[in-house]
Formats: sequence, structure tokens, C-alpha cells
Amino acid sequence: MLVDKDAIRALADILTETGLTEIEISEADSRIRVARNVSVVQAAAPAAAPAAPVAPVAAVPVAAPADPAKHPGMVPSPMVGVAYLTPDPASPPFAVEGQPVAAGQTIMLIEAMKTFNQIKAPRAGTLTKFLVESGQPVEFGEALAIIE
Repeated sequence: MLVDKDAIRALADILTETGLTEIEISEADSRIRVARNVSVVQAAAPAAAPAAPVAPVAAVPVAAPADPAKHPGMVPSPMVGVAYLTPDPASPPFAVEGQPVAAGQTIMLIEAMKTFNQIKAPRAGTLTKFLVESGQPVEFGEALAIIE
């Protein structure tokens, strides 16, 4: 397998432009993955001081925030790139939160490698929430919107 230095440089440029930590492309029997070294700092746990006996406290149930990635109406990103909610800065958005969308209707674009890819509604319903902002970098599988 030959190394395509231009493709690697192009992918590295995309990482730099978008702030992503890794990107991967595959075609036929070749695959290129470029990852940026990101250091993760973990805080050391403070040493536990001996505590005085405490009377048991009843646990109060707290509603956990809903994870949009697990929502049945979640629209996932099919690729790594930059999301755009409008065709250009002067145009209105493709879709508006709270409004109905038809199956197959374009709801946003994702720019990947200088190509704008239409992201279409997978089903008809109401677009309840965009989970990304225009111009925001997105990862593969990231939740883009919720359609109920």
C-alpha cells in the first residue's frame, strides 16, 4: 500500500481548521486515519479524612438530563466535518426548530473536504431541536438534531 502524503496533509489541515481530534477515510482496500495527540489531565482524588459517623440520609431521586444521543428521533452525523444550518450566510435556514419537516427534506449541510453534503430528515415529524450550531465542527455519529 502506498502512502498518499497529499491525503494525509489534507486530513491534517481539516483537523487544524475544525479543531477535531481525529479523522479517518477509507476507500476500497485502503484506510487513512489522522489523529492529533491530545493530553488528558486527570485530577488526583483528594485523600479522604476519617469522617465522624453520620446518620443515613434517604436518597432523593434526581432527574438525569436526557441524553440526545439516545433519543429515538436523533439525527446522527454521517461524517466528520463542519455543520451549516443555512445554504449561505445571507439565506434563511433549511429548517426551523418547532416546525414540521418532511422525510428527505434537507435540514442542514456538512462540509467535508471542501464538499457540501446535504443532511436530510430520515423521517417526517417536527424538528424539535438542533443540537449543533452553524459553523460547528461535528464528529461521525454525533447527534445533530431531534425529530419527533
